[in-house]
Amino acid sequence: MARAAISVVMLCLFAATVIAEDPYVYYTWNVSYGTISPFGAPKQAILINDQFPGPEINCSSNNNIVVNVFNNLDEPLLFTWHGIQHRKNSWQDGTPGTMCPILPGTNFTYKFQVKDQIGTYFYYPSLGLHRTAGGVGGLRIFSRLLIPVPYPDPEAEPSFLIGDYYAKSHTALKQILDNGGSLGMPNGVLINGESVKHLHGDNKPQFTMKPGKTYKLRICNVGSKDSLNFRIQGHPMTLVETEGSHTVQNAYESLDVHVGQCFTVLITANQEPREYAVIASTRFTPYILEGKAIISYEGAKKHASLFLPLSPITWFWSLNQFRTFRWNLTASAARPNPQGSYHYGQINITRTIKIVNSVARDASGKLRYAINGVSHVDPETPLKLAQYYGVGDKVFQYNLISDSPADYISEVTVAPNVLNATFRDFVEIIFENPTVSVQSYNLDGYSFFLVGMEAGRWSPDKRESYNLLDAVSRHTVQVFPNSWSAILLTFDNAGMWNLRSDNAENRYLGQQMYVSVLSPEKSLRDEYNLPLTQQVCGIVKDMPVPAPVYH
Repeated sequence: MARAAISVVMLCLFAATVIAEDPYVYYTWNVSYGTISPFGAPKQAILINDQFPGPEINCSSNNNIVVNVFNNLDEPLLFTWHGIQHRKNSWQDGTPGTMCPILPGTNFTYKFQVKDQIGTYFYYPSLGLHRTAGGVGGLRIFSRLLIPVPYPDPEAEPSFLIGDYYAKSHTALKQILDNGGSLGMPNGVLINGESVKHLHGDNKPQFTMKPGKTYKLRICNVGSKDSLNFRIQGHPMTLVETEGSHTVQNAYESLDVHVGQCFTVLITANQEPREYAVIASTRFTPYILEGKAIISYEGAKKHASLFLPLSPITWFWSLNQFRTFRWNLTASAARPNPQGSYHYGQINITRTIKIVNSVARDASGKLRYAINGVSHVDPETPLKLAQYYGVGDKVFQYNLISDSPADYISEVTVAPNVLNATFRDFVEIIFENPTVSVQSYNLDGYSFFLVGMEAGRWSPDKRESYNLLDAVSRHTVQVFPNSWSAILLTFDNAGMWNLRSDNAENRYLGQQMYVSVLSPEKSLRDEYNLPLTQQVCGIVKDMPVPAPVYH
C-alpha cells in the first residue's frame, strides 16, 4: 500500500510538472500625450505611465508577458514587440495586419510568450507615425538560470535607446506625407530621450561605474530614419549578442546601428576615474547630427574631455564591419544545445524570393514607396482576421508581387501586399536596393541567417560568397545603396507576419508587406485559434465567430 501511495503521489507531481505554465510577468500601461523638449522647443509626445522613453520590460526566456494597455489618446493605438517571434501567435504581434486597433478610451491586454528567445529588443506603437512621437521602450529577455552565458555576470546592464528626433509632432509629420511631401532630415539625435548640450555642464550620468568592473550595455536604434554610429570615449566595446544570438566576441571602437537594430556589448571600467562622453551620430547624411550622454566613474571629479572620437565616413566601412559579425557556434542561447548545432548551410533552398524597393508617384502625384512595385495599404479589416473568418478574398489578394520582379520598376500599384508562403519551406530572400539611401528591414515572427551582403546586383553565382557556417541569426537586415543582402530562413512559424521597412516614411507610404504562412494540417501544434479576448473590426465585426480552425 505504501508503494502504491508513493506511486500515486509521484504520478500527481509529474502531471503537475507537465501542465505547469511558465512564469508570468504583468504590466499596466496608461498611454497619454505629454510634452517633451529635449532641444528646447516643446513637442507633443506619447508617454507610457508618464515616461519618455517608456518603461522597460524585463523577463526571462519562456516567460509569459501580460501588458494591459489603456489608450488615453484621442486616436487608435497598437504596440508591436520588435523582434519577438510570437511562436504560433501572430494574433499578438501588434501590427494592423493582425490586430484591430485599441480605440481611444478603451483598453486591451496583450498576452504573449517569449518562447526560446534571449537578448535585447524594444517595443513601439505601430500605427501611423506614432513611433516618431515616443511610446518606445526596451524589452530585455534574460537567459534561464540553467543555461550558461558565454561571459561573466556584469555589474549592471544599462540600456541605451538611441534614435533620430523630429521636432514636429507626429500629426504634423503625417500631414506632410499625406500631402505628398517627404520628411527630410531630422532635427537631432537622442540617447534615452535626451541629449547633453555641454559636456562640461552639470549633467546627470546615464550610469556610474565602479573601477575594474564590467558592464553590459543594451543598445537599440529606435529612431525613424537614420543609421547611427555609437561609441564611448576611451572605452572599446566587446560585442556579445545581437537580436537574440550570442556572437563571437570581437572588440569595436564604434558600432553602426541601423534603424531597428540592437546590439549588446561589454565595457570595462579601466580608465581614469572621470566622466566620459557617449556619442550617437547620424551616418550617410548630408551633415552629421550628434546626440551625447555622460557616463561616470564613482567619485569622478573631472568632466569628459572635449576631444570626441570621430565617426567613420563611408558605408563601405559599415559593410566591412558587418562582415566581422559571427555567430558563436559553441555558446547556448535560449536552449541548452549550442547555437552551431543547427547547420543551416546544409539545407536545400526550396524557393528564392527577390525583394526590390522602389519609389514613385502614384496617379494623384503623391509619393509612394513599394516592394516589387506594390505599395501596401492597410485595409479596415486586419488581414489575419479576414483570413480566419474566411473572407480574405473580400479584403486582399494573394501574391500581387512576383518572386522575380522586373529589373526596372517605374510604377506602383497601391493595394494590400500579401505573399503566400508554404509552411516549413526553407527560403532564400534577396533584398536589392537600387536607391541611394540605406534600407533597413524587419521580419516579424522569425529570425533568419544574414548570409551575404555586397555592392552591385545579385545573381545566382553570388551564392558562392555566402557565409554558410556562422552567419548571425537575427530579425533585421540592412541593404546599402545599390547593393544586395541575402537571408535564409525556414517558414516554420504559422501566422500573418509583417515584413517592413524600418524607415518611418517608407513604411507609412507603403514599403511593407505581409507573409501568410498557413499550416496545412490545421493543428494547434502549429498555430493558435482566435483568442477569446481578441477584438474584431471591419467587415467581420458583426459576423458570427467561426468554429475553431485549428485542432
